[in-house]
Amino acid sequence: MASSTTGSISRSWSLPNILTYARCAAVPVVAGLLFWPNESWARWSALVLFVAAAITDFFDGYLARAWSQQSSLGRMLDPIADKLIVSAVLLMLAANHTIAGATLWAAVIILCREILVSGLREYLAELQVPVPVTAVAKWKTTVQMVALSVLIAGPAGEGVLPGATTTGIVLLWIAALLTLYTGWDYMKAGWDNVGNG
Repeated sequence: MASSTTGSISRSWSLPNILTYARCAAVPVVAGLLFWPNESWARWSALVLFVAAAITDFFDGYLARAWSQQSSLGRMLDPIADKLIVSAVLLMLAANHTIAGATLWAAVIILCREILVSGLREYLAELQVPVPVTAVAKWKTTVQMVALSVLIAGPAGEGVLPGATTTGIVLLWIAALLTLYTGWDYMKAGWDNVGNG
């Protein structure tokens, strides 16, 4: 029993899980920095942290598989960390008016899909129905992260990339459309299995 407990604790503190914890810890820091949207240092600092968090999202899963350090805790926390940072950034960008008007609908679509997919994943997991990540879903995540990165830079990024904010808004809409498309896979799987639970 003791060795099992020790193994569980050591797996909880494996490098892949530590990267996931770091991503969770970055959420309030990135959100806090976006409270100063007119300060270039705050925009760039938030961008650096967000990009670092996005990079850990790739490496935690990759290392967990490569080193056979996958765990129930990691599988649970990884999508939560992703949704926390995306949701927090979208809310802060809306609050500081980096995104406004009709573009808020793109943010609403992304947020609603994330909540819906979380519920459907849990439901389908109980039914042991696998829903593999598609290539389109990976593209959606990539476009979404690039869009948010550009929008986090916002006005500060205009000096480096003229039209950065407009580019970020266009990419956010593309991500929203891909979000609707990929969300359909989960909806269909959930609908096909209604009544099986």
